[in-house]
Amino acid sequence: MSVFDEPKIDCHCHLLDPARYPYAADTPYRPAGGEIATIAQMNGVFAAYGVHRAVLVQPNSGYGGDNRCMLAAIAGSAGRFKGVAVVPHDISLDGLASLKGQGIVGVAFNLPFYSLAHYLGTEALLAKLTELDMFLQLQFHEDQLLGILPLIEQSKVRLLIDHCGRPDITAGPGAAAFQALLALGRDGRASIKLSGHSKFSRDSYPFADTWPFVRAIVEAYGLDACMWGSDWPFLRAPERLDYGPLLTLAETLFPDAGDRRTLFYGTASRLFGFDV
Repeated sequence: MSVFDEPKIDCHCHLLDPARYPYAADTPYRPAGGEIATIAQMNGVFAAYGVHRAVLVQPNSGYGGDNRCMLAAIAGSAGRFKGVAVVPHDISLDGLASLKGQGIVGVAFNLPFYSLAHYLGTEALLAKLTELDMFLQLQFHEDQLLGILPLIEQSKVRLLIDHCGRPDITAGPGAAAFQALLALGRDGRASIKLSGHSKFSRDSYPFADTWPFVRAIVEAYGLDACMWGSDWPFLRAPERLDYGPLLTLAETLFPDAGDRRTLFYGTASRLFGFDV
């Protein structure tokens, strides 16, 4: 079976449909052109590449806390889609529970977009996520993890790490921030998305300088805590990216079909409650 035909859950992709769901007036970045990603376009890509289910991630670009586009797609997906939302820090427990009932599995913190300071003082939000057994999805880069560690270490919230933790390639795998990322995996605190290579690589595709970091992550977390995501439609991509080559990259890194079954499908099915 081709890697394109193997069943997959894409654990990191975005919807952007400003014709139906206009961007917020004050958004700092307005995706356009090839960054537009409607549900019809997404369904076409998924059908072409054997993607059966997906975790939609609310984009801070364009929409921020306006989750309507994503929620509409989840509602119309017959259970194929789950989502990660952007919410106000003071959202009520009932408000979070309502989102969970609509297929939202977690809340996203995006430190490269908003900075560390934006997320300090969110202990009450993390407590609500913990009570509802929802994920805190964290995107950070380089040493930003070290700044937010005190917040997450005092919480029991389930952690979901974006894009391999976006380590500092030039600092090497021995850097304190990357070692802290690996420790979260060894302690069983977190699951992680093996995605977003272009966001931290210093090379062009196939991003070979990221491979030692990916292998160290898999060793620390175990494949049962790892999942694959495309990051489609590749907002602010530093070079042209396409869905197919990202799948062949996964095949290169994980040549065993059983490992890919776990990476592409098994972990996400278990963690997010998808019907198999």
